Amino acid sequence: MTADLPPERKRDKAKRYAKKAITVVPFAIRTGDLPKRLASAVVMVAVAGTALWLGGYVWKAFIALIAVIGLGELARMALRFSKNAATRAVILLVGTAYIGWAAYRLGGLPYEVVLGVVAVVIATDTGAYFSGRAIGGPKIAPRISPSKTWAGLGGGMLAAGLVSFAFFYSNVGERSFSLMGLVALAIGAVLAIVAQAGDFLESWLKRKANLKDSGRLIPGHGGVLDRVDGLLPVAIVSAELWYRMHPA
Repeated sequence: MTADLPPERKRDKAKRYAKKAITVVPFAIRTGDLPKRLASAVVMVAVAGTALWLGGYVWKAFIALIAVIGLGELARMALRFSKNAATRAVILLVGTAYIGWAAYRLGGLPYEVVLGVVAVVIATDTGAYFSGRAIGGPKIAPRISPSKTWAGLGGGMLAAGLVSFAFFYSNVGERSFSLMGLVALAIGAVLAIVAQAGDFLESWLKRKANLKDSGRLIPGHGGVLDRVDGLLPVAIVSAELWYRMHPA
């Protein structure tokens, strides 16, 4: 005969019922910060769009201003990243080259290409935001960026690919499907991965520096680097692709 099992403790019983009661967090709650983020995004797009429309020195001055603010946020992270002066210096030197190269490339690209680059990055963020929160699932790198999921990356790649596809056909004026259209779709999807890599890089720096955001300049988004972390590497990669496909 088997011995009688001990009576279930009240604490264990409560835990068991709690597990059964757990439900998926409603999508509306998971996107509760959307209004603030959307309002800030509208303002940012309006300001950047006006600078791009004015063009010339205004556009270049706007890029320079964003770069300077970003470098200030990077310096803050470097100071908190390590107490070692050499480590701080390396972060500042590499970061300055990284931000400076992206700013230089953005300032030299044709305006229609800049619009395409920005649109791809926005599509990546938007697609990742909604698909990640709607689907959820496994995290990509929970220790670096707990909110990033593989579902979000997939949604971002799809959205960025479709935007790149649309930009290609709107600019070349083709009406029929072509192999280059598929190439544009693939480039957009790859650029989404590049954008996410830039996001992970900044998230890693913030985590090492024990910071939630790079700054507090943009409500709902944090600092400038929080907003352009994906744009920086995409600008560099897009510019290299553009100049190789359209040599002077």
